[in-house]
Amino acid sequence: MPNIYLSPSLQEWNPYVDGGNEEYYMNLIADAMEPYLRASGIDFTRNMPEMTLRQAINQSNAGNYDLHLAIHSNASGENSAGQNRGVEVYYYPNSAKGENFASTIATNFSELYPNPEKVKTVPTTSLGEVRLTKAPTALIEVAYHDNPEDARWIRDNIQGIAKNLSKSVAETLGVPFAEP
Repeated sequence: MPNIYLSPSLQEWNPYVDGGNEEYYMNLIADAMEPYLRASGIDFTRNMPEMTLRQAINQSNAGNYDLHLAIHSNASGENSAGQNRGVEVYYYPNSAKGENFASTIATNFSELYPNPEKVKTVPTTSLGEVRLTKAPTALIEVAYHDNPEDARWIRDNIQGIAKNLSKSVAETLGVPFAEP
């Protein structure tokens, strides 16, 4: 049975423009993914909100996972707060499997996000959760939570985001995607 590490944001301190925080909403997405993953025959382990990022990375690395999926939402810098929109999917540049996973997510997410031209993959060596995990990893920033339109889109599309990400996981693993 395929096995993934599911890592929703641990950033309780990262507020949404109109209430709530990144940790809360990304955990709602992970919660909504669970039935899709189970229906598709994909086993998973999840980080817990009380963990640190280092603990989540260590837990992922202690297991034998086919993929590691980190789920985040983005925020602009102080000088451009609220001005950006879009989706970024990060992967480690030396990981062909990670790049394939990120590309699959971006392709599928382009069908869901209202501005598909703003969905892109980004190689990175600077994000610890991408650089330090041993399983092929994709880290998605599902939209900008400091932008009112993107924050509303996230809240209004929890189920759709979860289904879309679960479909991407199944496709990457080569297993049939199933509805719960």
